[in-house]
Amino acid sequence: MPADLTERLAALFQWIDPGPGTSHLVSDISGWWRDPTVLAELGPALVAPHRAARPTVVLAPAVTGLLLGPLAATALGVGFVAAHKPGDGRLPAGALTWAQSPPDYRGRRVDLAVRDRHLGPGDRVLVVDDWVRTGAQLHALYEICATRGAEVLGTAVVAVDCPPEVAADLRITGLINAADLPG
Repeated sequence: MPADLTERLAALFQWIDPGPGTSHLVSDISGWWRDPTVLAELGPALVAPHRAARPTVVLAPAVTGLLLGPLAATALGVGFVAAHKPGDGRLPAGALTWAQSPPDYRGRRVDLAVRDRHLGPGDRVLVVDDWVRTGAQLHALYEICATRGAEVLGTAVVAVDCPPEVAADLRITGLINAADLPG
């Protein structure tokens, strides 16, 4: 990955204080989407470590995964499958395979669904997301893939913020370590 991409990711990132009554800062990655150079380089950089494994599809969860997933899929020349969450708007029509995540860093369990007709046996899946802290949603996506008979090759994320054992278990590669982002 180009060192200048890592530098740009760090420069365009900030923590936001959402105001009174909150216990934590919120990551603001909106600068990544605004920068045309970052957008052009994200897909190829995310998939580079996984290209030799020959994924046949990229899977990513709503919401930011709906941007990153197509960038990665385009860089690989493969299709994209969205994982939907009930709270993100209208769910797609048709048969869905569901899984619930273990508790995330806030103690929430997230329900995720994928259209059955877009994922099945023979698929070699690269999961893509913007940030991973606990791997909770990734576990749910891996479960959906297993249920559908698809093979997960690993996960590519922009920012890695999880313990090394989680990264190893879920075969996570990242573009920047969250500890390297401005604090």
